[in-house]
Amino acid sequence: MTNNPEWADDVKGDSDAHAEAESNDQSDDLPKAFVSGGSFVLDVPDTPPAIWGAGGDVLWAEGESLIIAAPQGVGKTTVAFQLVRARLGLQNEVLGLPVTKGERVLYLAMDRPAQAQRAANRLFTKDSREVLDENLVVWKGPPPFDLAKRTDVLAAMCERAKADTVIVDSLKDAAIGLSEDPVGAGWNRARQRALAAGVQVLELHHNRKAGTNGGEPNTIADVYGSVWITSGSGSIISLYGEPGDPVVSFRHLKQPMNEVGPFRVVHDHPTGISSVQHTTDLFDLVRSGGPEGLTARRAAESLFDTSKPSAAQVEKARRKLETLREAGHLIRHDGPTKTSPATYYLQLRQAS
Repeated sequence: MTNNPEWADDVKGDSDAHAEAESNDQSDDLPKAFVSGGSFVLDVPDTPPAIWGAGGDVLWAEGESLIIAAPQGVGKTTVAFQLVRARLGLQNEVLGLPVTKGERVLYLAMDRPAQAQRAANRLFTKDSREVLDENLVVWKGPPPFDLAKRTDVLAAMCERAKADTVIVDSLKDAAIGLSEDPVGAGWNRARQRALAAGVQVLELHHNRKAGTNGGEPNTIADVYGSVWITSGSGSIISLYGEPGDPVVSFRHLKQPMNEVGPFRVVHDHPTGISSVQHTTDLFDLVRSGGPEGLTARRAAESLFDTSKPSAAQVEKARRKLETLREAGHLIRHDGPTKTSPATYYLQLRQAS
């Protein structure tokens, strides 16, 4: 299904109805939106329910938006359509992590829809037509309104499409002037209204041409636009490389729980499938350390592919090592002084 004047009129009608209902709200209805303090504070799962992820390794949490930021041609749409395929129940995992099945996906193909169409065509076969016709709805081209100005329209479009998932491809086409805070705040309002309506939101976006230090964009500050765009998102992934590169870097810049990666992603362009090239195996690093063991700094050097890891990167490596220790896989020997680094060794298992 694609956009047409009739659908645009319907969305406008739905949006106007939402706006009118909102303006006519009575104070007697307000308690319906409230929850008790005990429920809000204490009834929290140990790990976030995941749309994409498992345990504490969550890339897309239920009820929180995910942003995939990357330069053009690096694989945002390729990964997005693999997530669409998984939400439709046609595959189980993307980049090695499970994806929960949804009901219906609305894909807003606003940025170069013909290219998005080719990316999708590589992934799906003719046998998928029935599933696609029933469970995937596509809007081609610009949205009927600027979604940061009409903050009710995104949720209304999802309602009209009967979608529980929306893919925004890409954010620059959904709202004009993303570097301005009023626009960023407006988009965040639109996103939150869709999330409040039970829709899972994935946003494809761009980062700045270079990172804050002139290299790879690898911080939240390197995501283009107003701070309200990133602050209102639950998870942010950065893909980076040159257009058409078969291997690109993957960094998890904002996490619902654990940081996933970093690692490299291999795009198989003929099939449209992406896979993780390799991840640094901390067990192998500890084993290769032999009697010298492994410090958090040395682990950070390998994990983040740098000879000068930052204090934050060393701390992230230490947390990963501590997680393995708490699970009983490693043991830790603290240094002779408080400033000496701890060293980690493999936990030797006694033969039964």
